Amino acid sequence: MPSTDTFTTALAPVSAAPTATGTATIGTRVPGRRLSTLLLPLLAEAELLDSPAGWGTATTPAGAFRLEPVRLGRDLELITGWMNDPEVAAYWELAGPAAVTAAHVRAQLDGNGHSIPCLGLLDGTPMSYWEIYRADLDPLSRHYPARPHDTGIHLLIGDGTNRGRGLGTVLLRAVADLVLDNRPRCTRVIAEPDIRNTPSVSAFLNSGFRCSTEIDLPEKRAALMIRERALRNLI
Repeated sequence: MPSTDTFTTALAPVSAAPTATGTATIGTRVPGRRLSTLLLPLLAEAELLDSPAGWGTATTPAGAFRLEPVRLGRDLELITGWMNDPEVAAYWELAGPAAVTAAHVRAQLDGNGHSIPCLGLLDGTPMSYWEIYRADLDPLSRHYPARPHDTGIHLLIGDGTNRGRGLGTVLLRAVADLVLDNRPRCTRVIAEPDIRNTPSVSAFLNSGFRCSTEIDLPEKRAALMIRERALRNLI
């Protein structure tokens, strides 16, 4: 399980990845009971992250960028290669055979909608991996005063040729804007880079986030980065 992050691997999960997939349907079981039609709207409000597949394309100075939910049968080899890049592996700690990456991603795909793993495509080319997750429903929420529908992001840029030239700042702003544009109940986008990772923290600051405080997480001391909806056009 990843323990820290860099800007090259910008955000690694704090703990076991929150989980991801879609909505419940009539007759879906949860432990000890069957969901009724009356419970379904409440379940949707509590758990759904909405689908990044429908968020559209962001126009950025680097090109057209969009998020596409991961499909293991199509994307596993690519993501595994990124996880075995030494700069990525040092922080995500998912180096190894494809089964290691598959287990990490599948925990989200087979889960309950709190996190959605995505590829980031720039001008149609997959070049980054993202996890868009409900920070208020994640273990992270035990370490800061979470608000309903706070949305967190984890990021790694997979191709080393795309690192160290400001692209991360551009994409972080684009993804935060996509979240705020498509999740009207979300008032804040949250991130928690390792406080020692100056390039990562700087990238968040340059993309409109502010450093709220430092927090001690199980595997790192982190800078709690927040991008406020109310301030998105000011910073």
